[in-house]
Formats: sequence, structure tokens, C-alpha cells
Amino acid sequence: MRDVIIKRLGVLDYQETWRYQEELFQSIIQSKINLGSYSGPNFLLCVEHPSVITIGKSGDIGHLIVTQEFLKERKIDFIRNNRGGDITYHGLGQLVIYPILDLEQFFTDLKKYMRFLEEVVIRTLNDFDIIGTRSEGETGVWVNDAQCISRKICAMGVRTSRWVAMHGLALNVNTDLENFNFIIPCGIENKGVTSMQLEMRREISLDDVLDKFLIHFADIFNANYI
Repeated sequence: MRDVIIKRLGVLDYQETWRYQEELFQSIIQSKINLGSYSGPNFLLCVEHPSVITIGKSGDIGHLIVTQEFLKERKIDFIRNNRGGDITYHGLGQLVIYPILDLEQFFTDLKKYMRFLEEVVIRTLNDFDIIGTRSEGETGVWVNDAQCISRKICAMGVRTSRWVAMHGLALNVNTDLENFNFIIPCGIENKGVTSMQLEMRREISLDDVLDKFLIHFADIFNANYI
């Protein structure tokens, strides 16, 4: 089993969380450079962010469909970062998980890593009687309505170097979905977004969702929480 430390960060500014990720990420990489391998623990950062729109390193600024001045008026930050993926929104009521993992302790297959993260989310949603699905050729987790129209409930984007992973996933629990109207989420047109609250027609405890997520993460990734 692989040792993982859980960091429950509460509500924390995106930039501050990003700096913390980078510290952990770079310390693992430096250990691998200096020692040839890393035998220490991995990390799961669990957090909510105040309103922020982020765009990945290869994201299309055209998928921001309002001005940055408009976002400032709405007190929504706009940040370019170094993850994969396109544009997304983070806000209160959203469960954000950043696994900082040495994938050489798990498996060196990035596609498998993303599918495993999706599976953790799908199993978590199932615990709340929500059927999560994958979408061919697209990363993340979706929910289909009665007309089989897909709505994204969990966005994903990661960065890796020397098989160390950072960034991660954002699961809409009680998220204010109105703020997704300011972007083309993940650069995918003609599909919407949803939340657990919308699907279940009631507010959901983020702590309850996180507890279920951690159970499934440990099972799928064969992780030992320390």
C-alpha cells in the first residue's frame, strides 16, 4: 500500500493553495533528482476556493466569454496556471481535490491515472444515488438527463513531471452554477454543467462527500492514510 497524507484545508485562496501544491510537488521531484527515487508519503489536498476562473497552459482565452473587468466587478479572480485542460470555475460549495502523487509508487500511466480519478468520483456519486458517466474522448465525469444530454459534474486537469502529479479535480456539490455562464467550461460547447445539489434537489454536506471520496480513493489507489 502507498502512504498518503490527507490535508483538509477548508476554504483557501486559489493562489495560496497552488503555492502549497508547488512546494510539495517540487520537494518530491527534488528527492527523486537527489536520491534517484522517492520513498516518502503522497498527499491529498482537500479544499474549497473562493470564486475563481482558471485556465490551463494550453487553454483558449476565447473560452472566457466575459471581460476580465466584468469578473473583477463580480469579485471573481482570473488565473492562468500550469495544469492541463482548458478553462473552469471554482467556487464555494465545490469539493476540490489535489492529489500530489509520485506515480512511480502507483503506476506510470497517465491515462490510467485519469480513469482512476474518474472512477473514484463515479463511485462517490453512486453513494448518493447519482449515476456518473464518462464521455468518449473527454476527461471528467458527467451526468445524463432524461433526454441523454450530458452535463459535467466533475472537471479534471493535472500536471506531471518526473512522474509526479499535481492539480486534480473539482466536483460540483453545492456550487453556484450561474458562474459557469461566463465561460465555455473545459472548452466544450453545447453541453452544460450540473451539481450534486441540483441532481438531488437538496444541499449536500461537503464533509459527507469527502468522506466517501476518501474511502473510494483508498480502495482504487491502494492507499494507506497516515
